[in-house]
Amino acid sequence: MSDAIHHECGLAYIRLLKPLSYYHRKYGTAFYALNKLYLLMEKQHNRGQDGAGIATVKLNIEPGYQFMHRLRISGAGAIGKIFQTIQQEVGELEKNYPDIRKHPGLLKGYVKYMGEILLGHLRYGTQGRNDVEFCHPFFKPNINPNRNLTMAGNFNLVNTDELFAMLDKHPTTTVRESDLGAMIETVHYYLCLADETDPQNLNVEGVLKQATTHFDGGYVFSGLIGNGDSFVMRDPNGIRPAFFYKDDEIIVAASERPAIMTAFNVPQDAVQELKPGHAIITKKDGSFSQAEILAPRELKACSFERIYFSRGGDADIYRERMKLGSNLAPKVLKLLDNDLKNTIVSFIPNTAETAFYGLIKGLEDYLKEIKIDRIVNRNLSEAEIRELIHRRVRIEKIAIKDVKMRTFITEDASRNEMVQHVYDITYGTVKPGVDTLVIIDDSIVRGTTLRESIIKMLDRLGPKRIIIVSSAPQIRFPDCYGIDMSRMGDFIAFQAAVTLLKDRGMENVLTDTLQKIKDAQGNGTLKEQNYVKDIYAPFTPEEISKKIAIMLRPDDVNAEVDLIYQSIEGLYDACPNNKGDWYFTGNYPTPGGNAVANRAFMNYMEKKEGRGY
Repeated sequence: MSDAIHHECGLAYIRLLKPLSYYHRKYGTAFYALNKLYLLMEKQHNRGQDGAGIATVKLNIEPGYQFMHRLRISGAGAIGKIFQTIQQEVGELEKNYPDIRKHPGLLKGYVKYMGEILLGHLRYGTQGRNDVEFCHPFFKPNINPNRNLTMAGNFNLVNTDELFAMLDKHPTTTVRESDLGAMIETVHYYLCLADETDPQNLNVEGVLKQATTHFDGGYVFSGLIGNGDSFVMRDPNGIRPAFFYKDDEIIVAASERPAIMTAFNVPQDAVQELKPGHAIITKKDGSFSQAEILAPRELKACSFERIYFSRGGDADIYRERMKLGSNLAPKVLKLLDNDLKNTIVSFIPNTAETAFYGLIKGLEDYLKEIKIDRIVNRNLSEAEIRELIHRRVRIEKIAIKDVKMRTFITEDASRNEMVQHVYDITYGTVKPGVDTLVIIDDSIVRGTTLRESIIKMLDRLGPKRIIIVSSAPQIRFPDCYGIDMSRMGDFIAFQAAVTLLKDRGMENVLTDTLQKIKDAQGNGTLKEQNYVKDIYAPFTPEEISKKIAIMLRPDDVNAEVDLIYQSIEGLYDACPNNKGDWYFTGNYPTPGGNAVANRAFMNYMEKKEGRGY
């Protein structure tokens, strides 16, 4: 994704099922759980680089001693800093107790973050707030262990104000501006009610059933309770991903399957996907259950996870990204008029590499058929046959991401010129005025980097034509389930549709849509329909793509510029189990999504900043 956007947080949960001494004897360290938590978090660091946090619960602690601890750090390198802090604490203890690592019981008593239940979180600030106060986990302290609650998650809720109003809560600014603030207040409210009913055996399943009926959004969240109970839950549409593994020593959950496979060296089939609407619940005695909390709805697992966000080490994701690329081959060939001889194919950025391999495979499959046809149906000489057999799709490493360039010059013109040098190019790879460059990107959101940097950079090679290929469809609608894409005016597809409306004298569509939204807001039906679809309705995807290409081509570029997007059908074909496509279609899985889209358009028309939820 050449346009950087913030997205998707990462979650890591560990529940030891044996005493710490067991892991010390078997694995040679009492820090087994902390080491595994570090691995789980590092293997998901792609999901959050704005901050990190951990929380632990110690089981069977004597009254009067603290049993729940939390550590949060914001900024780059937060994971390493957290575990360095723990290491420093242990180092200080070793000055007075050199053999303390050999005594798990002492370690548990003296080291804050030594415990049997651990929760880790990686943060991407979807609201643009990266202060440490916004880092997960959040903590609700109480003198009663049953009412101590710490939570973290990967989610956005679109009805936080409604939740606070329902609870009659008036929280601090930090809590109010955080979706987790609303979530933990709601869960904690029902947790306290459950404690009043049966303090000896908290009904965690009942707490979750009562609390989550009020949530509108996409979520995976985990909670640790002071009494030793804990849980991980996924939303009923399965929007956000979650996986877990269990054996007789440990229960572990994470946002990505390969993280668990790598950290615990287990095969893919040993790691289960948490079912939509379900929670895994572990009681203080170690008993485990998977419970249906909310009835599963139509599966709308986020397609962006497959296109871009999740790490490509997952076998299924790798195959799907390959398929996304190969599905684009017919469109590319059509635009090239099948001229692969004068075409070079490459990719930007590195996250598009797997889709690039898929595109190459699709183009090579076409070449194979051409070779077979000509060898069978034409009387070729030996030289012609040799030339034909050795023909390949031309592949070059066109762009190289340079060290991060800091645009310290304040004038806009100078800054834009500097932005062009974030990438460098490989000179001598293109026949000037003859070759076409086909560059695949995983998705195009705003188009800013393409317009201000990449297209100008590629043009310096002198190609006759530049074709930008997106492995994702056109991004047309805001997200409200975990990705920082909430302003309509940021989307290049939306800008193109608005420009087309104005070009064709159809500005009334904009004002009519705004009026429909205002009417819906007035009569309380803003959630019932996504009126923003009307903006795109007059145009085919191809018309919008052509307009985007015109808008992205700088005036001083000599090459022709074309743009190819993945089709919705191609997306479904490649990612059949992840049809969460609201970014592309506007078909939101929850009512709150419609309201977010409508508000985002209203904000655009009224020139208001901020997100639509």
